[in-house]
Amino acid sequence: MIPGKNCLDLIKSFEGLSLKAYNDPASGGLPITIGYGSTYKADGTKFKLGDTITEPQASSILQFVVTEKSKAVNTLLAGTGVTQNQFDALVDFAYNLGSGNLATSTLLKKVKANPNDTTIAAWFMVWNKGGGKVIDGLTRRRAAEVKLYFTK
Repeated sequence: MIPGKNCLDLIKSFEGLSLKAYNDPASGGLPITIGYGSTYKADGTKFKLGDTITEPQASSILQFVVTEKSKAVNTLLAGTGVTQNQFDALVDFAYNLGSGNLATSTLLKKVKANPNDTTIAAWFMVWNKGGGKVIDGLTRRRAAEVKLYFTK
């Protein structure tokens, strides 16, 4: 599957757009972030403080990273039948937290066992902490992923 408009809209709504690189306070000041929450360029090099980009560059980087995350999610699902909205929610999760975290999560195990299991909602919500503390923005993001995931 490929990510749909709902996936990109969700990412943009939570990441916001910054055309100047900054230290991400949600992760303790690291990594350096720019655009729609990107930490690296399409060539794999990391951004550094002082870097700037244009909105078209930010959109291009977003598309590149989302494509990479969607490939990872497709591999992790290994043929599990999910809807477009379910896929989009999982790609957003992987974009925000990394495909490695998704790979080792109970969330993924539940999705692979039965993508329509309503207890999946609770397993999204487990991932709302940063530095061991509940982060309101992450709680809102997980709730938005759950809403999208269960939208028919």
